[in-house]
Amino acid sequence: MNRFSFKHIARLLIELVVLLAIYFLGTQLAVWVAWPIPGGVVGLGLLLATFATGLVKPAALQLGAGVLMAEMLLFFIPALMSLLDYGGLVRNDGWRILLVIGFSTLSVMLVTAFTVEMVCRWSMRREA
Repeated sequence: MNRFSFKHIARLLIELVVLLAIYFLGTQLAVWVAWPIPGGVVGLGLLLATFATGLVKPAALQLGAGVLMAEMLLFFIPALMSLLDYGGLVRNDGWRILLVIGFSTLSVMLVTAFTVEMVCRWSMRREA
């Protein structure tokens, strides 16, 4: 019962709110300055800056960050479990699989970048 005390839950919520506020601040800063960098990356830079300057100690956000990191595993466990089922395939054709994954990832990133660029140029021409 001690793990789920009011004090523990309140601290967790406060840390999550601080992390979310830094994320939103980074997103707004990226919009205001019109940087071609995603707001999440700017938010990570702000978080790093607060750690570097000593405004916030990393231990002060450890509980909230730990909860967020624990939930990220939900996205990766199914892929790892499938590797156990197809271990022979990975041993025999692993390099081909990695090549296809790398090529498809690069393709998706390039198509997304060009699509975003094209839509941005189209909307700028439409506004002008």
